[in-house]
Amino acid sequence: MSRILQFPVCYFLLLLSTLAPNSYSRSHSAPALLKEKFPLLETTIADIHQAFRKGDCNCEQLVTEYLRRIAAYDQPTKLNAIILTNPQALTTARQLDAEYQKTKKLRPLHCIPLIVKDNYNTAGLQTTAGSLALKGFEPAEDATVVKSLKAAGAIVLAKSNMAEWAFSPMVSISSIAGETLNPYNLLHVPAGSSGGTAAAVAANFGTAGLGSDTGNSIRGPSSHNALVGFRPTLGLVSRAGIAPLYLRNDTGGPMTRTVADATRLLEVMAGFDPADPLTKYSEGKIPKSYQQFLDKNGLKGARIGVLRTLSERNPDPQVKALFEQSIADLKKAGADIIDPIEVPDFASVSKDQWCSVFQHDINEYLASLGPNVPVKNLNEIIASGKFAPYIAENLTYHQQHAEVQQGTSCADAYSDPKRIAFRKAITDVMDRYKVNALIYPTWNNPPAKVGDFKGYKGDNSQLIAPHTGQPAFTVPMGFTYDNLPAGLQFLGRPFDEPTLIKYTFAYEQATHYRQAPKLFPALPAEAPDKQKR
Repeated sequence: MSRILQFPVCYFLLLLSTLAPNSYSRSHSAPALLKEKFPLLETTIADIHQAFRKGDCNCEQLVTEYLRRIAAYDQPTKLNAIILTNPQALTTARQLDAEYQKTKKLRPLHCIPLIVKDNYNTAGLQTTAGSLALKGFEPAEDATVVKSLKAAGAIVLAKSNMAEWAFSPMVSISSIAGETLNPYNLLHVPAGSSGGTAAAVAANFGTAGLGSDTGNSIRGPSSHNALVGFRPTLGLVSRAGIAPLYLRNDTGGPMTRTVADATRLLEVMAGFDPADPLTKYSEGKIPKSYQQFLDKNGLKGARIGVLRTLSERNPDPQVKALFEQSIADLKKAGADIIDPIEVPDFASVSKDQWCSVFQHDINEYLASLGPNVPVKNLNEIIASGKFAPYIAENLTYHQQHAEVQQGTSCADAYSDPKRIAFRKAITDVMDRYKVNALIYPTWNNPPAKVGDFKGYKGDNSQLIAPHTGQPAFTVPMGFTYDNLPAGLQFLGRPFDEPTLIKYTFAYEQATHYRQAPKLFPALPAEAPDKQKR
């Protein structure tokens, strides 16, 4: 194999003015070339902060390089993960550089470029939930978690494509941006509804990303794109300012390439917010630091149960083989595996957990956006005709079959008797076997082919955590046919994110299954030696 030359990360930046529209001023001189190399591909938050301290890179250069990758790859390859880039990103980067030069201190997420799902409100930056009905609308305020992340130093680099109004767990298609593809194989889907964030983070268009999860939408796309995806306990993270699907199930969460990066984001996102009453349940349950649980030896003596009820739901042979290997990996890392664990009457306790509350929730959300929002309720969305054909049935169904909370019916995870009973059934079994997590494949099948809606099968994410409110994390567990990723899911007790962080980090460090997609290699300005970690 011929030797590949390595270049400083911010070399050739003068090209950016033609490569990154709406993001770079022709009149602004390019950042100075770096003296040392800084490999951008697969870089982590810790890597970036170390580079800042060493002087190998600054914020403006880092943001410039990510914008260059987006311009070079997203539309030219038809990956279609990005709806728009933030025209203020470089201005913010320069401000953060000036702050660091003055204070010599880095904020917790200083200059970490984020890919943000387009259902998160971003002040002064278009937010559409993937719908043409909201095209051009710019909220006056950030979503609560976006505000927290910005305060910690993060930069909203770009808004990502999604399943329109978050309706599909399988695909990420919107009337505003079309269909996002899987960066590992462009003939396959990235799952939904946070597929744009997943594809962008997997292809190294940003350091980390934000998704939202009603049933599957953080963990499914993370699994399909070899990422780490955290669905936190319901009530740990504020949903205020995130366009809802079913608010009783919805949560935001991080989507990243490493457990450590997801943990750093969660640490900033978690907390009480008066704008989201459900977060009152998190009070007194959040440790001072989640990063203290990043223990590479965290699986030694861990008791973990195998939930064959989910893993044996007609699994694809290659996914099944990866799951069995993951069990062997956990054992090798010191875990005590209890296999199988059965939940008594699982079919019965998990039955009839969904409620059609979209119309109520979306109407309240749109009303909160002020008089300038283009559509003010579901009826106006439908009347506008501005929606992708594949969600037409969803919209009309929710218009005609709207449910609202009545007493404890269709209530949150801490008030609805059916949901409480379901959670108790799961945690009772965990107590009986003295296990602190249950595992199963995130999907029992590889990503479906683009256009093959019948290929949607194997999603395990919607069956427990969205209804019980428990935390569920997915991490890469290898690759199947045609370089398609698969994920391993850990389900924990409510507000026991520390244990899941410990287990997933130790598993990740023992296996290192994450690989960057080969279709999106380092650009000439980047060192290629981090394509595989």
